[in-house]
Amino acid sequence: MMQKQNNPFLYNCVYFIGIGGIGMSALARYFKARGVEKVLGYDLTPSSLTETLQKEGIAVHYNDLGSEVLNGLTPSDTLVIYTPAVPQTHGELQAFLKAGFRVEKRAQALGEAVAQQELYAVAGTHGKTTTSTLLAHLLHSSVGSNAFLGGISANFRSNLLIDKNSSRVVAEADEYDRSFLRLYPHCAIVTATSPDHLDIYGTEESYKQGFRDFVEQIERGGTLFYRKGTFEEEQLPKAVHSFSYLSNWKKDMPQEKADIYSDNVRLEKEELYFDWHFPKQKIHFKDLRLHTPFPINAENATAAIAAALLAGASEEQIRSGLATFKGVKRRFEFVLRSEKQILIDDYAHHPEELRASISSITRLFPNEPILGIFQPHLYSRTKDFYHEFAQALSALDQVILLPIYPAREEPIPGVSSELILDELPQKDKWLVKREDFLQFMSSYPLSIPRVVVTVGAGNIDRLVEPLAALLKEKEKK
Repeated sequence: MMQKQNNPFLYNCVYFIGIGGIGMSALARYFKARGVEKVLGYDLTPSSLTETLQKEGIAVHYNDLGSEVLNGLTPSDTLVIYTPAVPQTHGELQAFLKAGFRVEKRAQALGEAVAQQELYAVAGTHGKTTTSTLLAHLLHSSVGSNAFLGGISANFRSNLLIDKNSSRVVAEADEYDRSFLRLYPHCAIVTATSPDHLDIYGTEESYKQGFRDFVEQIERGGTLFYRKGTFEEEQLPKAVHSFSYLSNWKKDMPQEKADIYSDNVRLEKEELYFDWHFPKQKIHFKDLRLHTPFPINAENATAAIAAALLAGASEEQIRSGLATFKGVKRRFEFVLRSEKQILIDDYAHHPEELRASISSITRLFPNEPILGIFQPHLYSRTKDFYHEFAQALSALDQVILLPIYPAREEPIPGVSSELILDELPQKDKWLVKREDFLQFMSSYPLSIPRVVVTVGAGNIDRLVEPLAALLKEKEKK
C-alpha cells in the first residue's frame, strides 16, 4: 500500500497556513480540484484572492487560533502546508508540530504535486511570472499543459491551470528560501540572477550559486534556456542541452546575439511586433505579434517560444497564442486607459524590474510627464538596494513614495523610504503615509499627469481601484 508520506493526496484534509499567498492559493486550488474532501486555511488579512478562494468553497479565517486549530483535525487525516513567510513562532504552526501532524513547506508540496509530470520550470529574479504565464498559455492552446503560476493569468483568471489530459506542467520556480531546489525540471528557463533575498542568501555570490544549484537539477538530457550573461560557460550543467537567449528590446541596447534571440522589436498600435531566431536550428519567425504594448515582454516571449517549440507547439500555434495572450494581473496592467488619463499598475519590487518597467512605459508614452507611486517591499531589500531604487525612479518626472511594506520582516533601525527619497534627483517628490495617500491625491499640489503608474509588491494594490475612481472624477471636471 502507498504510504501517505509519499502521497499527499491520500489525506482527507489539507490545511494551509498563509493560504492567501499567490503560490499557496494555487496549491489550495489544486488540492480542491484533485478531490480532497476538506481544504481550508489561515491568512493574516483578507484580500481579493482569499475572497475568491472562499467563493470556490475553501474556508479561510484570519485569526491565529493557536491550539484551538486542532479541533476536529487529526494527524492521520490532515496534511499541513505552510509558507516560509510565516514565522516559526506562529501559534497554529507550533500547535500542529507539537501534535505530530505532517507539516511541510509550500516548496515541498509543490515538488510533490509536479513530481510525476514533465516539468517546465521558470526561475529568475524578475520576469518569471510573465514568462511562465505566457508559456502556460502557449502550451494550453497547443499541446496541453497544467500550470502553477506566480500571478493571476488574465486569460485563465486564475493562478492554476488544470488539464486532465496532459502530463506536462509549467511551474514558477521561486528562489526565496531556496524553494526551487525542490524541483527537478525536464526544461528550465532562467530569466535573471540579479541579487535579491540577501536576508536568506547572505551574499550576492551565494544567491547566484543558488541558481547554479537549481539548473544542476534539470534531468539528464533535459534543456536549459538562460538569458545571456546569467551563467558563464563553465557553470552550465554538463548533461543538459543549454541555450542562451536575448532580446534587443531597448533602442539603446547593443545588438548582441545569443543562441536564440529576438530583434526588430517595435510598437504598432500599442501591440508588440518582433522577429525570433534560432540559427542553430535554422528557425526564423518574422513579424510575431504579442498582444501587449510593453517592449520588455519581447524578452519574456523569446524564452517562452523556445520552450513551447521544445514541447511540440507549431509555428502557427505559437503565433496564435502570442496574439491572444492577455497578460498577468498587476504586471503592466492598464487600470484606466483614455485620452485624458492612463493608470498602469505593476508588481515590480526589485531595482532591475523597476528599471525595466519604467523603461517600457516611457517608451510607450514618449515626451509625456509620468507620475510614479512606489511602495518599497521589505526592509532588507530597501537597505540593500535603496540607491538602485532611486536610480530607477529618477527616470520619472514626479515620484510619490509610500512607507515600506514589511511583509514577513521586523523593522530595521534607520531603514525607511526616506533612504530612497533622499537619493531622488527630482524636485517633485513626496513621502506619503498610506492612510493619507488618497487625501493627498485629491489635493495634489500639481496638475496630475495623464500617465500615472503604481508600483510595488505589497498592499499598494488595495489603493489602485480607489485611485482609479478618484482619477475618473477628476477627469470629469
